[in-house]
Amino acid sequence: MERLFCFLIGYAFGCIQTAYFVGKIIAQIDIREHGSGNAGTTNVTRVLGKKAGLVVFVLDILKGVLAFNICMFLFSDDIFARDANVLRFGLYAGLGAVIGHCFPFYLKFKGGKGVATSLGVILFIHFPMACLCYLCGFITVYFSKYISLASLVIMTVFPILMTVFLGFNLENLMIALIISGLIFYVHRGNIQRLMNGTERKFSLKS
Repeated sequence: MERLFCFLIGYAFGCIQTAYFVGKIIAQIDIREHGSGNAGTTNVTRVLGKKAGLVVFVLDILKGVLAFNICMFLFSDDIFARDANVLRFGLYAGLGAVIGHCFPFYLKFKGGKGVATSLGVILFIHFPMACLCYLCGFITVYFSKYISLASLVIMTVFPILMTVFLGFNLENLMIALIISGLIFYVHRGNIQRLMNGTERKFSLKS
């Protein structure tokens, strides 16, 4: 029941569809009907500009941060404890937040791709691990200019580095793999375009 409760808390936070509301407030549009059709940072930046994209990015990260830490607070005497038996509560909340972001029930389960929310969760699992994950992503996007590829690289190294830094725990590893697998699933179109050489490169200048 504690696991389910954490998951539902995370899902509730994830369902706060930042890109959708920013689109409605700033331009009175449904961002999912413009650009790539994705309710996320990259599409908001392309359609509504850098400032709007930054707001969405920060708030989407915050969803993962809040879901993770609230559940750690509720079920642990020390929210900074990273014992495997405690960490799983934050991970279940993180999983719920990512699923809620990707599949919000009130928007016909059509949301974003969950990367920024995942970054928020990763940040509070283990800070040095998170920095290394982010570094891998920054290097990838710097040389390739593909946001989608950088996101996939981060989600590939995340379960590996979590195990390296925090030790092996099957349940926690499975949650991390499910989060990564979900990100790969919602990026399946991007993966196909990367393979075909038709994926759009990202540039703040353009």
